[in-house]
Amino acid sequence: MKITVERPLRLNFCVSDARIKRFRNTNFFAELILSNKRKDKAAMAADVLEGKALQSAILAVLDGMKPAFSASQLVKNRAAFEAQLAAAFATAGVPLDAKLKDTLLSPGSLAERDPSADICHDKKGRPEPDPELRDTENVPLPPGIGLPLPLDYDSPKNKGKLDVEPLLALVQSHCEAYLAAEVLPYRPDAWIDHGKIKVGYEIPFNRHFYEYEAPRPLDEIAADITALEQDIMAMLKEVTA
Repeated sequence: MKITVERPLRLNFCVSDARIKRFRNTNFFAELILSNKRKDKAAMAADVLEGKALQSAILAVLDGMKPAFSASQLVKNRAAFEAQLAAAFATAGVPLDAKLKDTLLSPGSLAERDPSADICHDKKGRPEPDPELRDTENVPLPPGIGLPLPLDYDSPKNKGKLDVEPLLALVQSHCEAYLAAEVLPYRPDAWIDHGKIKVGYEIPFNRHFYEYEAPRPLDEIAADITALEQDIMAMLKEVTA
């Protein structure tokens, strides 16, 4: 089995010149002044002007937030920083829609990964995984598991695909035991995404089919090299003769 081990996303936040510059380099910021009304020049020009005005308004809000931050003053809780953003934009009367908010809160903008920061949670209060910390582990099936494996090849709900849910339910505790023994002592915040477990077999061809051949003696190799050198010198003499 291949299990996917997740670790939580941890971010710190700051409004500084360097991070505002990163925000200005995002696709979201650049796309604010793009228009799809290419056939209508006047409408396209109006869209561009509107986009530039929104860019300036957003940057003005961020510039106004800078005095509250310094190089050593970081917000290490995403919910707390999100509340600060919402208050600043509301005070300025600038809309903070979902796409803008997600861009500002991303590691490519006002956020940076920080192992000392609080865990980021999704809307349901669950830890949000960090794709950069994601890892996989190959775990053998638990010993003594009965054959045939509980796999359903004719499940109507899976539309002809192999149904592995009964097997995954059978090995779930085994995977959690592996996590507790092999991963949690080193990464106590890790967890398994059981929805990503893959069941299969790995055939180590080298172990089963490789036949060892002892290397040739060094004397034989040296003799071959000497013979090749002699052949090359003989051919060079023929060319230069």
